[in-house]
Amino acid sequence: MTHVAFTLNGAETALDCAPDRPLVTILREDLALTGTKLACGVGRCGACMVLLDGVAVNSCLLMAWQVAGRRIDTIEGVRADPRFAPVLDALAQANSFQCGYCAAGVTIALAGALDACADTDDAGLMTALEGNICRCTGYQSILHGAQQARARLRAERST
Repeated sequence: MTHVAFTLNGAETALDCAPDRPLVTILREDLALTGTKLACGVGRCGACMVLLDGVAVNSCLLMAWQVAGRRIDTIEGVRADPRFAPVLDALAQANSFQCGYCAAGVTIALAGALDACADTDDAGLMTALEGNICRCTGYQSILHGAQQARARLRAERST
């Protein structure tokens, strides 16, 4: 067992766990944050994405020892952060998701990318989404929502 302390959705968090316990398991089982989904477990699908110090990463590949002292934002934190409201609203208005299993990971990926650079082009949006698999939508509605989010963020930042 090791003691791990980190910032989770803006709140200081600490727990004792095995150092090799995956972050996705910690979030879901220890901290009851079930918006982060476990799907493939090998970093290929993006369902478990979180922001680690502002960068979208697969939480199934992060072990407890790797998050000590870091800032983690889950989909629950992104939903509560007004900075990301344009991303959430645009994805919803574009009907970007059907079943919703990928929704949290896609939202995290776009929130991280657009927070880092609201002026990214379509190629940048597609690059941000490369780590996310969606079996329902064919990606067109997701990309449309991402483009709308980018336009809203640009408009907000220009005022």
